[in-house]
Amino acid sequence: MAADIFIGDINYEAAISVSKWVQEGASSIVQIEPFHIHPQELTNQMDYVFSSGDILLDCLPGGEAPRMAAFALKYNLHYVNLTEYVAETNQILDMAKGAETGFVLQAGLAPGFINILGHQLYLEFAEEFQADKIDYMAMKVGALTRVVTGPHFYGFTWSPIGVATEYVKEAVVVRNHQKLNVPSLSGTTHLIIDGIHYEDDYTSGGAADLPDYFKEKVANLDYKTIRYPGHFDWVRSQLQIIGQGQGIENRLLEKMNEYIPHVEDDLIVLYASVQGKDSKGVLRKKEKSMSIDPLKVGSHLLKGIQLTTAAPMLECARMLLGGKFKGPVLQSSIDPEEFMKGPFIQMAFHSNKKRERAKLDA
Repeated sequence: MAADIFIGDINYEAAISVSKWVQEGASSIVQIEPFHIHPQELTNQMDYVFSSGDILLDCLPGGEAPRMAAFALKYNLHYVNLTEYVAETNQILDMAKGAETGFVLQAGLAPGFINILGHQLYLEFAEEFQADKIDYMAMKVGALTRVVTGPHFYGFTWSPIGVATEYVKEAVVVRNHQKLNVPSLSGTTHLIIDGIHYEDDYTSGGAADLPDYFKEKVANLDYKTIRYPGHFDWVRSQLQIIGQGQGIENRLLEKMNEYIPHVEDDLIVLYASVQGKDSKGVLRKKEKSMSIDPLKVGSHLLKGIQLTTAAPMLECARMLLGGKFKGPVLQSSIDPEEFMKGPFIQMAFHSNKKRERAKLDA
């Protein structure tokens, strides 16, 4: 299918570079054009781009989300974003009420895919065990490297400021059917997936709207970030050195940039589960874990984090362009079965598992 894609950035040279990279990896029928996003003004070039489009895919830092959503409203565009920022998401929810186009928010990996997976497991549990009220829903995601060293036991594979922000802002959980805010990094626990020992802890934003949607049916619900053991202790030690005050995420970012390298060879680990008693009072649990490798798309090898962030966004874009939604859309509004069967999700999250099985068979 032919398509015109405009790629914009505050750094025009970066937009040009990305446009060339995308064009090299795409089919010849896809036309890519870079443009400059002015940090304050609406330029003639931006007006031309927004007037020409059908949908705005917002991959910018979360602080820009309300501004991009306002452009989508002004130009009658569908809109999808990735940010886990809670305040900006709430602002867009208010802005998009009554819009004729669809606004899918928090449509990446976490928040995004992991919430729809949790919703899917809940529906399967309720049908299989004839119980629509459960004890616990857990959602966990880790953007990791394959090798780590101390003292931080981590490598950056995605936005460092995104990591710093989710570590210092409060997380939303459900406890005894009550929605609560808890400090991030205040509940480290341990888990083993495919024989590998990980730790997890609360971070902000990853639960999306599920605490509101499920608080009557799920007694306890939370989202946690997965890391290798030792990382959260290191972060807490840096936060003790930094102390309290304004701009704590920027000061943590400075500390992390001083010690933590950026790494290309990445691995995505995710886990979701629901647990409760069936209609006969027997304790039951449904769970699913995945490990996602980098994947070649077109002529480019995409990192795991690129793949698993882009695919849910594109799946939501496909649904919007098909006339599926109007107004604000959060994860609880998306049909898990339709979403999981979509072509982008199948490619990113299930072709990896087929390759793993093929390696084992070989």
